[in-house]
Amino acid sequence: QVQLVESGGGLVQAGGSLRLSCAASGRIFSLYAVGWFRQAPGKEREFVAAISWSGGRSYYADSVKGRFTISRDNAKNTVYLQMNSLKPEETAVYYCAADRKTYPPLGARGPNDYDYWGQGTQVTVSS
Repeated sequence: QVQLVESGGGLVQAGGSLRLSCAASGRIFSLYAVGWFRQAPGKEREFVAAISWSGGRSYYADSVKGRFTISRDNAKNTVYLQMNSLKPEETAVYYCAADRKTYPPLGARGPNDYDYWGQGTQVTVSS
């Protein structure tokens, strides 16, 4: 099994920044992809960013490209999401997800392509 725990959420003003962390434990050596998703109440869960655990290659949703940065520290078994220039419409619960499969590619993955999920961390952006 793989356990994922998100942290770093909170309240921030529009234009501000937050850094989210996803700490992984358990059988993590064979993981391939780690992704971030977000979901507001009553809305669909949407893709934000993903990274390959070993190679560190990344992919971003068009809506966050240039503002968000995903990174990983393999020694700490942790993936980070640096979020800059946050907008009120990005208020949501942010989830970390991971999977062992090497297909489909990072940019073609949706929520159903990830087997392991964290509990989520709330991000609130005020206007």
